Amino acid sequence: MIGHRAVTSQDFSLNDLCGSTGRLDVLLRCINSCFFLSNDIRRDTVLYLVLQGKPDAPKCLRLVGSELRYLNPDERSTASLIRNALIKFEEGKEVMSSPGIYISRRSFLDILEELAKPGSLFYLKENGKPFSEDKSIENPVFVLGDDKDLFPEEEEMVISKEPHKITLGPKSLHADHCITIMHNILDNIY
Repeated sequence: MIGHRAVTSQDFSLNDLCGSTGRLDVLLRCINSCFFLSNDIRRDTVLYLVLQGKPDAPKCLRLVGSELRYLNPDERSTASLIRNALIKFEEGKEVMSSPGIYISRRSFLDILEELAKPGSLFYLKENGKPFSEDKSIENPVFVLGDDKDLFPEEEEMVISKEPHKITLGPKSLHADHCITIMHNILDNIY
């Protein structure tokens, strides 16, 4: 997931997550949708957040469900975990800031190169085809933007990996809602 405006500096207010963070609040809701179940956490999920805001972009947060600790469903405490990761960032390596949360300097293209395997990449796009419930897909990777569509150069990177271009329905949805719907579909497949 790309956070086009999400700040890469730890200098933000936990009291103003919509205004002072470049819409980090959108990504915080996506974290909740990725990992929280009723009384549990999805341990089979990994979320990559590429923060592309100013001043020091890009930075990549990798959240690993099987390792996560201290994650709570409120946005403020999750923002605190993200701020802690930004504080612990070190150039040239991936650092674990708290159990299950890692930070590094990786771009969207770096992540695509690492994760995109033939047939397993899905690009959520409003004009895509309805998702096909194919049980043979192992380790699906889903690409989506924050509250903005991918920029043309980002979309070209994704298209070059020959993704399945899918839609979740005829209405435009929030990114965190897309995640919840995809998890529900995958829960019913696997």
